[in-house]
Amino acid sequence: MSASGEPVSATGVPAGVQHTAGGSGGSSPGPSTLAPRPMRADAQRNYQRLLDSAVAVFAERGADDVSLEEIARRAGVGIGTLYRHFPTRQALLEAVYRGQVEAMRAKADELLRSDSPSEALADWLRALSAFSSTKRSLTAALLETLGKDSELLSACSAVIYGAADELLIRAKEAGAVRPDADARDLMRLVHAVNIAAQHTPTDPGQPDRLIGIILDGLKPQA
Repeated sequence: MSASGEPVSATGVPAGVQHTAGGSGGSSPGPSTLAPRPMRADAQRNYQRLLDSAVAVFAERGADDVSLEEIARRAGVGIGTLYRHFPTRQALLEAVYRGQVEAMRAKADELLRSDSPSEALADWLRALSAFSSTKRSLTAALLETLGKDSELLSACSAVIYGAADELLIRAKEAGAVRPDADARDLMRLVHAVNIAAQHTPTDPGQPDRLIGIILDGLKPQA
């Protein structure tokens, strides 16, 4: 149980904020959902403010270089409120990571309804690149405590790959990308873009240019 008396999952995240990923074997997982979390409206607002504050601070300074007091202060709540929602620092890290992955899944769901499959794939890859560049320290912090084969990281990875695969398949069916394109190759290429960006921090436009080169390479060959 958390300090507020709410049930807490095995990962330390309050029950009801559990990520679910469908699919098994080689099939792509379906859309994930956040189960409703039974909280008063003011508590829900505080919960979201804390998550938003943590995301912003982690993006600026890294997940291992920020105090929980600063996160609470930026969110405009007391440290006791933070601990009622997130009993441990680990619980906050996991909730932030889940929330960011859920946001990427939600963006994919929105783009899957767009009129242009090729533009949808391009928009999502650019969003993925931006997401990846801000979550590096968060992922590293989670790997230290959970390990790369943890249920959390495995489930979230399946969601990201599933979203990429669905967008890519739709673009293939529209004849917008080459038939041999593979979602895992795309993920590796986006990862490489972010590694390159780390080494050239004075060139903020580089990631978008490199994503553009990837998209050109995805076009059907003449």
